Amino acid sequence: EVQLVESGGGLVQPGGSLRLSCAASGFTFSSYAMSWVRQAPGKGLEWVSAINSGGGSTSYADSVKGRFTISRDNAKNTLYLQMNSLKPEDTAVYYCAKYSGSYYYTSYDYWGQGTQVTVSS
Repeated sequence: EVQLVESGGGLVQPGGSLRLSCAASGFTFSSYAMSWVRQAPGKGLEWVSAINSGGGSTSYADSVKGRFTISRDNAKNTLYLQMNSLKPEDTAVYYCAKYSGSYYYTSYDYWGQGTQVTVSS
């Protein structure tokens, strides 16, 4: 059974940092691209970032470019999102998602349950 479990969310002041983690199990983690997607209160899903299976290729939404860094540790079956210089508009539930292939032009097939990030003073 595929499981994606996010952690690391919380309340942080503007300008602060958080690191999200997504622990993966039930599939060969190193064979699949992964992504972070967020949903702000009252809004739709917003793609944040993606990384290919080997970790050598990444992509970011313009809204987070230069502030967020996606990475993965295939030995630990874990995906990360380092978030720096956080803004109130980054407040959202952050989801980890698995792609159906090794690169991020494929479709999502599994999602985690999400972790809440709140940026507020």
